[in-house]
Amino acid sequence: MNVLIFLIPAALALGLLALYGLFWSLRRGQYEDLEGAAYRILQDDDIEKK
Repeated sequence: MNVLIFLIPAALALGLLALYGLFWSLRRGQYEDLEGAAYRILQDDDIEKK
């Protein structure tokens, strides 16, 4: 029962940390271009043309 004294605040702290990470990534625009990576993988930019 005494372990709950440590686990509940630890779970709340991790949850708040995850929520902060989500809002940080939203503010930085990480979810703006969801289809761009799918099209960039198809481009052959690393192949030199002769």
